[in-house]
Amino acid sequence: MKRLFIALLAAWPLLMVAQARLAVVNSQEIFDAMPQKAVAEQQLKVLSDRLHSEYQMLQDDFDKKFTDYQSLASDATTPTAIAERRVQELRESDKRIEEFQQKAATEIAAQREALMAPIRQRIAAAIKAVGDEGGYELIIDTAVTPVAYVGVATHDLTSEVKARLGL
Repeated sequence: MKRLFIALLAAWPLLMVAQARLAVVNSQEIFDAMPQKAVAEQQLKVLSDRLHSEYQMLQDDFDKKFTDYQSLASDATTPTAIAERRVQELRESDKRIEEFQQKAATEIAAQREALMAPIRQRIAAAIKAVGDEGGYELIIDTAVTPVAYVGVATHDLTSEVKARLGL
């Protein structure tokens, strides 16, 4: 009797899912179709281009300093104090480049999140609205959780969500 109770208790969630109205949706397909995504990507490209331009200036400065150092190092009459100062300048320049790369990556990631979050929120709200209207108890996002087989009747809400968003 105890084993039967434990088995029923373990199977209860599966039984509830089998009775629930299920649907699937592909949020990535919807996200890719959003016109706001293209606008956001263009803004990210502008930012990325500006940061790359600044990076290139830092890299060109480093390359010039390195070339100058090589010509000094090859001259046997160059005092060691000058050579050491140039090596220190190269190290500082390299450190500035590394710091810039880290800050640029952080800035791009933050800007990407700031631009894409409202789009994702709008999609999530549309999925919820379509799910509520259809009386669905569980909606599985196939972009996040690929579903090979559910075993119960499901409905793909992707086109309905797209229509709700005007896509």
